[in-house]
Amino acid sequence: MDLQTALLAVDETMQQVVASSVDVLRKASRHILSAGGKRARPRLAFLSYQAVGGTDLSVMVPIAAALEIVHTATLVHDDINDHGTLRRGRPTVNAIWGRTFALLTGDYLFAKVYELMAPQGDLNTVFAEATVKLVEGETMQAQAAKDGTLDQKLYFEIVAHKTAALFAAATKLGALRGGGPEAQVQALADYGFNVGMAFQIIDDILDLLADSEQLGKTAGVDVAQGKGIAVAAQGRDGNNGVGVATLEAADGKGADRKGDKHQDPLLALRRDMLQGGAVERGQKLAHQFVTRALDHLKALPHSAAVAELRTWRGR
Repeated sequence: MDLQTALLAVDETMQQVVASSVDVLRKASRHILSAGGKRARPRLAFLSYQAVGGTDLSVMVPIAAALEIVHTATLVHDDINDHGTLRRGRPTVNAIWGRTFALLTGDYLFAKVYELMAPQGDLNTVFAEATVKLVEGETMQAQAAKDGTLDQKLYFEIVAHKTAALFAAATKLGALRGGGPEAQVQALADYGFNVGMAFQIIDDILDLLADSEQLGKTAGVDVAQGKGIAVAAQGRDGNNGVGVATLEAADGKGADRKGDKHQDPLLALRRDMLQGGAVERGQKLAHQFVTRALDHLKALPHSAAVAELRTWRGR
């Protein structure tokens, strides 16, 4: 089984595991899972398995599927919290089935991960620790956005929990399942963590720069809600240079009362952040994390898998 076949097997496994007899759960789960996505975490898990000498990619398929399902579950819940209407180029689960069924679909996806990971023994501990951090990170982000307390230090802590932890779990699980020595397992876990940090920073920059069609999801959500690297990079006061009135305008609460349908409520906020150099600072930070990630790969013997890890950027 080559890497592409293994990734196809992940998609097939995910579709099978969500085959609920409850119509809405089956349809909603398959709707979001079949929308595609980068499959970044499964790919990194497979490559890490191969990087330590693993040869049978089929043994990694359930683990890789579990990683992708738990990630997808968080997206379903994120879209509820953010009122997102577009995800992976399709209407979100909550846009089609409503918030209640979207919440239940996310819960269902989380529960299905147990089925996939049950036979994996001690690897469950690694997976569980990452998912706990993920939920903690999402909660920290929501609290910081609500309180207007996001700064760069807190931003990094949030990203480390909500994104980098699952990336690190993907590479660590691959290395452990491949039977890698402790030093290589740790190197790949550190690689995954730093890649995850860079990945989220770039994603947040795109949220600032791109429109919904380019992103395949609702754009500007993080900016409007006081989240993301663009906000963290602004100013030093309690709201990081983004006033409450500005955030309300971005969120539509302070929109032109004359009802100008062509006015973009995010335009002024985006302009302020771009002029403030947030993008350049974010790009520099992402580059630093990529450099650290590549340094950790020096502990691995040269192979095709390691070479791909060196060039992988997730886009």
